[in-house]
Amino acid sequence: RIGMKGEGLDKGGFDQFMLKGSFEQSGVMGGIINERIAEGGKVVFGEKNNSNEFLSRLSRIIITSAGTSWHAGLVGKAYLERFAKISTEVDLSSEFRYRNPVAEGDTKVLAISQSGETADTIASIYEAKAKFIRVLSFVNNTSSTIARESNSFIDLKAGPEIGVASTKAYTAQLMNLLLYALFLAGVKWILDKDERMRIFDEIRRIPDQIDQILSRADVIRQWAADFRETKDFVFLGRSFNYPTALEGALKLKEVSYIHASGYAGGEFKHGPIALITDEVPVVCITPQGEIYEKMISNIEEVRARKGKIISIHTEGDEKVPGMSDYSFGIPQCSELISPILAVIPLQLLAYYVAVERGCEPDQPRNLAKSVTVE
Repeated sequence: RIGMKGEGLDKGGFDQFMLKGSFEQSGVMGGIINERIAEGGKVVFGEKNNSNEFLSRLSRIIITSAGTSWHAGLVGKAYLERFAKISTEVDLSSEFRYRNPVAEGDTKVLAISQSGETADTIASIYEAKAKFIRVLSFVNNTSSTIARESNSFIDLKAGPEIGVASTKAYTAQLMNLLLYALFLAGVKWILDKDERMRIFDEIRRIPDQIDQILSRADVIRQWAADFRETKDFVFLGRSFNYPTALEGALKLKEVSYIHASGYAGGEFKHGPIALITDEVPVVCITPQGEIYEKMISNIEEVRARKGKIISIHTEGDEKVPGMSDYSFGIPQCSELISPILAVIPLQLLAYYVAVERGCEPDQPRNLAKSVTVE
């Protein structure tokens, strides 16, 4: 996406656009928050072609997306079901178009695409519209085909993202999906004011929390040499952070060419545990919250098999760092915010390992920023 009058094309003192995008995330989050959250705690989207009457009746959402955007959709599903109480499915765009989805009057499709030109997602929009399902797209290019073909669209407001591997567009997708879930909750009168204001107070802290993470990027940079010759990585997460594990694995694959797989922690014993040796690092995303003790069990399973533990945990945690070979703390936050924060150390890990291996993070082999072919 380079149709923005050269805006954002300067690396701004960074070695690569991928690193620049990572360091722009606090500013992107702040911009979205300032624009979307009005005084009094009301979420403003200005979505056209959908009346509040229709939105209040909305009973089913289908998210269609690809790659990193699919991972954002998985987190979005959790947000929509938690706050708006709307049954939500997440389909890969390349699969949605072939499964002949059932059309219902109170169903809506959300199409997510950074570029707005993803061929499979465009095809899934045509499939939905052929069944008279309304389509709302989340795009970072408002003049794109996906924005044009949708009934309405939401601008991600991530700004130009030049590097092929998405960083700030991904966290912008998460933030916009979270706020859209809260917007629908408001339309449906589900959240009481106190809970809504508590969530907004936490959201407003995100930019500063991201800056805190980025200020310690050198911690992760210093790990990179240890993984120069690594052949395989495993990423584990649960609940809100299962998609974070998938995204962390994808980032590492994309830019460092190391084989990496992400799994739900509960599925670890159902096959993936067979991969673990003393040569396989396992990234465990272990924030405080409902899934904390379950993730501790995963760490213990890996340790018993001599695997190396890289943990992403909540600052102040006194247990997980002592069980880990490498550990990185993210600021205190609720589980619903943790996917936005926990993915940033994983982006940095992928970047620094790629550089250590002599790879080109901005232009990975065989990849394009916008996948316009099927």
